[in-house]
Amino acid sequence: MTIDWNAFTPWSALAGGLVIGLATALYLLGNGRIAGIAGIVASPLRALLSGARLAPEVTRMLFIAGLLVAPWAWSLFAPLPAMQVDVGWFGIVAAGLLVGVGVRMGNGCTSGHGVCGLSRFSLRSLANVLAFMGAGVVSVFVLRHLL
Repeated sequence: MTIDWNAFTPWSALAGGLVIGLATALYLLGNGRIAGIAGIVASPLRALLSGARLAPEVTRMLFIAGLLVAPWAWSLFAPLPAMQVDVGWFGIVAAGLLVGVGVRMGNGCTSGHGVCGLSRFSLRSLANVLAFMGAGVVSVFVLRHLL
C-alpha cells in the first residue's frame, strides 16, 4: 500500500473533523440529544408514518435539510469530488439493506457511535466501532484479495 502524498490533505481533514465535532457538541448541548444520523432520520419518518405531530421534529428536519444542502454549499467554493461506484444496483441495494439491519442491531449508526458515543466514553459505542471497523477491514480484504 502506498500513500499518494500529492493528494494528502491533512488540513482540510482536520478542519472537517473539527466542524463535525463542534456540530455534534452544539447539538448535544442545545437539544440534549445525540447527533446520530440514523436516529435523526428515523424519528421524523416514524412520526409521519404514525400520524403524530411533526412540531417536535422540526430541529431534526432542519438537521436533515442541512445534510442535503451541504454539498450544494460546498460546490459554491470548490468542485465536488468525483464520484465512482464500482458495483451495480444489486450491490447498492444489498449494501443498503445490510447497513440498515446493522444500524438497528447496533442501536445506532457509525456517526452516533463513532463520533458521539466514543466522545462520551460509551463502552457500547466502543464495541460497535470495533465491530464495524473490523467488518469493514475483513470485507475489503476478502473483496480485494480473495475474490
